[in-house]
Amino acid sequence: MRRVITTLAILFVVVVAGMTALVLLVNPNDFRTYMVQQVAQRSGYQLELHGDLRWHVWPKLSILAGRTSLTAPGATDPVVTAENMRLDVNLWPLLSHQLSVSKVMLKNAVVRVTPESEAVTAKNAPTGPRNSSPRTSSDNGWSFRIAQLQLSDSLLIWQPAGGEAINFRDFNLNLEQNSSRVASISLDTRVSRDQQNLNLDLQGQLDAAQYPRSLKGQISKLDYQLSGADLPAEGIKGNVSLQGSWDGQTQRFDLNQLQVSANDSAFSGNASGDLLVPQQLALNLHATSLNFDRLLTTSVADDTQTNAERASRRGPVIAEPRERPNADSPLNAMNLDLHLQADNVLWRGLALTDFRVKANDRLGLMTLETLEGHVGTGHFSVPGSVDIRQPVTQVALQPELHGIPLQPLLKALALPDALRGDLDFKGSLQGETLDLQQAKNSWHGTADVQVNKLEMGQIDPQQMLQRAVARISNRVSNDDNVSHPIDQLNASVTLNDGVMRLQNVQGGSDRLALKGAGAIDLARQSLDVTLGIQVSGWKGDDSLVNALSQQSVPLRMYGSWQNVQYSLPVDQIMRQQLQNEAKSRLNQWLDSQSPPQGQRGKPHP
Repeated sequence: MRRVITTLAILFVVVVAGMTALVLLVNPNDFRTYMVQQVAQRSGYQLELHGDLRWHVWPKLSILAGRTSLTAPGATDPVVTAENMRLDVNLWPLLSHQLSVSKVMLKNAVVRVTPESEAVTAKNAPTGPRNSSPRTSSDNGWSFRIAQLQLSDSLLIWQPAGGEAINFRDFNLNLEQNSSRVASISLDTRVSRDQQNLNLDLQGQLDAAQYPRSLKGQISKLDYQLSGADLPAEGIKGNVSLQGSWDGQTQRFDLNQLQVSANDSAFSGNASGDLLVPQQLALNLHATSLNFDRLLTTSVADDTQTNAERASRRGPVIAEPRERPNADSPLNAMNLDLHLQADNVLWRGLALTDFRVKANDRLGLMTLETLEGHVGTGHFSVPGSVDIRQPVTQVALQPELHGIPLQPLLKALALPDALRGDLDFKGSLQGETLDLQQAKNSWHGTADVQVNKLEMGQIDPQQMLQRAVARISNRVSNDDNVSHPIDQLNASVTLNDGVMRLQNVQGGSDRLALKGAGAIDLARQSLDVTLGIQVSGWKGDDSLVNALSQQSVPLRMYGSWQNVQYSLPVDQIMRQQLQNEAKSRLNQWLDSQSPPQGQRGKPHP
């Protein structure tokens, strides 16, 4: 045992002595010119090292450098600048005065992926034929052959051409590749923009063996969390995993085995497209569950508030997120095809099933070929178009609803939900923006509406008329004291600037007939609707029974939604009927008291 310890101690002393001698004998600054030349030869990039290079022995033999920058040919800004750089070197090549770097570590670096940092081709540079074969990594002039790259506490600035710069702060990257150029990637960072915060944590692999002809890779884990303004209070968080490939010649990419979760929503599917202008993107997704209520900011409670209440909840004007014109939307510069199927969807509290969307975008003109699903046993379809090519979004929809439960639909639309029944709706609607509150205030259109098995909550026209008649007279009665839904009610609807006008309202049930018209002001949350009511089944005085059975009694409902007033002038009709009856009897009595026609004009004896 003692010999083993002695041997290890001797080896340790030899290693320490060798490294010390190496540090004393080899000056790291001798490699400065070599490193600059190697970078230039391999990539054409210009490497600048400021200050002296120095050795760092523990825990690995390394070369430390001060401020460092790397600039692409012809670029105005460097691609990478770093306050500190560490190069882990292999020991044995140093014995022959050769530099072999196993790891590059940059701290407090700034990485720029911007138009100013891109390489610029000289105007007089020769170009090959357009149909020439794509270059390989060896003749491309750029290859990454370092075994490990690490960036810590850095900043990544990414700016697409013509777009705004996005800063990825606290950027930490660890990349390790093997001899086959298959790299393992670990990355975490955060983005703050427009009062929103995004945290990312990524683990994946990248196969660059065929770069620049192609790339392959997979993301085994991408955890994200998004919070801040214009987002749900709890934010949006989830994870992503996928396998992907990229073709450098056609600029086409394919994403397979795509799995995405967002709060309690889950998607799977695939995506493909290309980066050539105009950019192409095709999404084919399936969702087992899709909860818009936890992905969108607005809720039913927000829509039912008044403008003053909404304004009181807002922060200072300086805290408002900046409005973006439609011209900044990426949809104006790309072609998109979307196929989405969802088993279960929750939208503003409304449970949808068998939800399907087939839509496309052509440089800002979006067409909804299919947007359909089921609510209970009912079915809905809402095809249409959304045009964002102009400063103000233009929306045109042709909704068709069949057998949709009325009460949950009204609640989802932030309308009074006292009505029950099954709704059939077919119409055409146009307006600006897809905001629900804006739609209720400024959209316009027409529709034919039918409601089956309609119940109007506390307003039961048949019972209201029967009770009103019973309070006025005991000469007529109706034995049907049970509330019945209205079997069917039809109307033609016109919507204009928040006012919904009802025309040709008619319907009823076995013992009730309704006709009428009116208006509902969605913006001011008020209504003024008059329905003519006819009820059968009266018993009692024949004249009153005939009057109530044949004459419509106007039921007027008016006022605000929170305090609906109504008038039912049964007493006027009854009084008029009694007056008519009295006049009729008086005329009959007068006729009975008049002498026969042949005896008129004769003097009395």
